[in-house]
Amino acid sequence: MHGENTECPRATTTRGEVAARVLRDWGFELPDALFRFWTFLESLGPVESRALGEMDVSPAGVMDLFADPARGPRAGVDVRVHGRYDRDPPEFLTFLHGGSDGLHHGLWFDDGRTPRGVASYHTHDGGGVDMSAATPLEAVRALLERCWRDLDDDERSDEAAARRARLGRLREHLTAHETGDRPETGLAYSRAYDNSVRPRDRVTTLDGAGALVPGETALGRPAQHAVDEYRFAAHMHAVFEDPAELEAAVAEARRRLAAGDPTEALVLGRDLHWASGGDPVREAAAAELLPAAYRALDRPALAAVAEAHHRHRDLPHVDVLEDGVAQRPGRRRCRRVSSAGPSPRPAA
Repeated sequence: MHGENTECPRATTTRGEVAARVLRDWGFELPDALFRFWTFLESLGPVESRALGEMDVSPAGVMDLFADPARGPRAGVDVRVHGRYDRDPPEFLTFLHGGSDGLHHGLWFDDGRTPRGVASYHTHDGGGVDMSAATPLEAVRALLERCWRDLDDDERSDEAAARRARLGRLREHLTAHETGDRPETGLAYSRAYDNSVRPRDRVTTLDGAGALVPGETALGRPAQHAVDEYRFAAHMHAVFEDPAELEAAVAEARRRLAAGDPTEALVLGRDLHWASGGDPVREAAAAELLPAAYRALDRPALAAVAEAHHRHRDLPHVDVLEDGVAQRPGRRRCRRVSSAGPSPRPAA
């Protein structure tokens, strides 16, 4: 359910400028849903803005262009790394910073041109990419209802009641733009809608998002979530920790790529990018395989993002625009140290 378009002429101009900038510099087509998110942000009053801030949520990444669509990056930095955290797959274009443990959300461009939906993950912990939201406003609604659920668990203090009232105002404002057909709140909302969409045509990857690729993999990987993810992660980390096995895996991906099948190069490259942990051998292999795979799949925009990410992976912060976007708390790029294996399996 979407609200009416109430954009003024200046807003329409800004929309066109941002869309053209992103298409030119990233090669991505921005969806209408991102502009609804922008319209929502621009229309917030003081109470709703305070409620959004109390959720520890703020626009980020590509949203910074709305203040000045012509703003460029600092000298010597590729603008395509603006808003990019260390493990962000090339398909990920950040639009929202979520606070806790480096949570951030991005549009997911796995065909290299148009977004499939919204992806999110916590850059400071071991969790994978979540794909449960279809639009930016759905992502904000989910965060809002989790905050509402947490407030329901708090003691009934005056401050909790006041914050709940502000969140209620924010919900009313949001549902005028999207999700107005979802009456559930709090825990009931989370139970109804916090389930990842799991398409059958994405091949298993370590990051949990899956890869859009048509060929066969060396391991015969099934569709994402159709495998024991812990066992798969344990196997891949064991390969990465053994220099001979890693070299053999990369060589096989190269061989298949040279024979015309980029599937293994893409999935192995994505895995190495996600689990590189600052290891130069893994990073170099990912930087070789990913751009080549994307170009073989006619996804030049993703190849360019992968190359820019590798060149600038040592930057300390994710904000790279010149003159205007100050470094904000929690937006360190967060290079992870190498790990000997997957995160512990959650308790049953």
